[in-house]
Amino acid sequence: MTSTSQTNPFHAGERAAQQRAGVGDVSQWAGGFVRDYLPEQHRQFHTALPFLVVSGGDAAGQVWATVIEGPDGFITSPDPQHLALRSAIPADDPLAERLRGGGDIGAVGIDLGSRRRNRFSGKISPTPEGSLIRMTQTFGNCPQYIHERSLRRVPGTPGTPVRGQQLTPDQIAQIRAADTLFIGSGQYGTRGEASDGYDASHRGGPPGFVQVVSPTRLLIPDYMGNNFFNTIGNIMSDPRVGLLFIDFETGGLLHLSGKAHVDWDPRDTRDGDAWRMIELDIDSVIQRPAALSLRWARQAHLARRLKLTRKVQESAQITSFHLAPADGKPLDPFTPGQHLPITVQIPGQAGTTARSYSLSGPPGADTYRLSVKREAQGLVSRFLHDQVQTGAIIEAQSPSGDFVTEKVDAPLVLISAGVGLTPMLSMLHAAAAEGRQTWFLHGARNGGDHAHRAEVATLVDSHPHLHRRVFYSRPEAQDVAGRDYDIAGRMSAADVRRLIPDPKARFMLCGPAGFVAQMQDELEQSGIPAAQIRFETF
Repeated sequence: MTSTSQTNPFHAGERAAQQRAGVGDVSQWAGGFVRDYLPEQHRQFHTALPFLVVSGGDAAGQVWATVIEGPDGFITSPDPQHLALRSAIPADDPLAERLRGGGDIGAVGIDLGSRRRNRFSGKISPTPEGSLIRMTQTFGNCPQYIHERSLRRVPGTPGTPVRGQQLTPDQIAQIRAADTLFIGSGQYGTRGEASDGYDASHRGGPPGFVQVVSPTRLLIPDYMGNNFFNTIGNIMSDPRVGLLFIDFETGGLLHLSGKAHVDWDPRDTRDGDAWRMIELDIDSVIQRPAALSLRWARQAHLARRLKLTRKVQESAQITSFHLAPADGKPLDPFTPGQHLPITVQIPGQAGTTARSYSLSGPPGADTYRLSVKREAQGLVSRFLHDQVQTGAIIEAQSPSGDFVTEKVDAPLVLISAGVGLTPMLSMLHAAAAEGRQTWFLHGARNGGDHAHRAEVATLVDSHPHLHRRVFYSRPEAQDVAGRDYDIAGRMSAADVRRLIPDPKARFMLCGPAGFVAQMQDELEQSGIPAAQIRFETF
């Protein structure tokens, strides 16, 4: 098992998209984040799922996206490089031949209840029980743009598929009401690299975020993401794509296949979040009524109205928002490390806009605290920082997410950079109360960017089982070593191992994807088992 950090994990189309978008050479920081095996937390995640979204090509060369479902436990992981599926593939599935016969696929595992997702590409081959997938590239995704839904199973009989070359009025209505889609894409270079093959990706937005221009043409907004540009890069290399819309209430699947291109400077997006637009010309449509035994329900009825009671600037770019229940009833409890999904109505936007932010306050407090970094092009973060004032009402779902600590008899090491300290701060409060030996290691550019400095210092100074080290990559003249920070320079795994030699320690990582990828890779290379490292990126 090795990471792909020693070679560039991105193909020419992805690299061209990254350069066009102005994010530079992503492989410089993301190489260790893209692997050829599943980290332990991803193995646990995938094997708990009741379905996978899969993409691939059919015999005619068209690309499709579909769903493989099965009973509880139908996915197993015999080792970190494989997933085994115990499931039959329906004959009317557009990828039945590929999935039964074997070949390259892309897949995204997604849990709409916890709002987690992880992606991989690989090669599928038939087995007597179903299928075996060997990993070629794997990586995690943040929970942004995932709409929370609860899941149940129902007995039923799939309906008769309907095929065509353009959308019907009912299908157009379904797409215009959709807040979720999945897109499959692929490409093959000339050198047989790991980046060859297919990718499956989740896209979400407010209902109606996909624009239906005509029965054969769609516009799909491309929002800010992980900067890998897998889908966009594939389209730049090969325009063939497949779309999948799930009817969450009936289990129906609407498959589209066609050709796409990217509008890098759309003039009329109708969507303030959109950075680019994917334009799809539809070639084939397959509708499969009640194809799944799974049903999902939106949790909108569980939304709480929260009132902003305090707004506190923590650093040059990070502000904390303290939210209390508007109805006076107790808040739902949360586990340190979880995030809070919120919905806001931004003036000038057609619908509401959803985001998720880590809870940074102590568990059990009478308010939720969100510490949000103002991003220069962040639609919601700019709205919160610049326009939302004390007394404003914000809607929120219950806290969710599984980036939480294990309850084991071992030291806890919290490692963060930038605004990645927000879930760590909540974990530090919990560790203070529990008496667990804990190290808080944080990297910031300088004192101006160092949020919650006094709060962490107070916690650590008043609890002998808590320890901290602060790294400033670019300290300024007014930053004093020993007072404001401990070490000048970027944090490395070598620094971490010198401070915490205990081989049983559990590590929690959070921060920019490049920081997390490099730290995880270096920790593993230093001898820390992957199972003792958990991570979250933003």
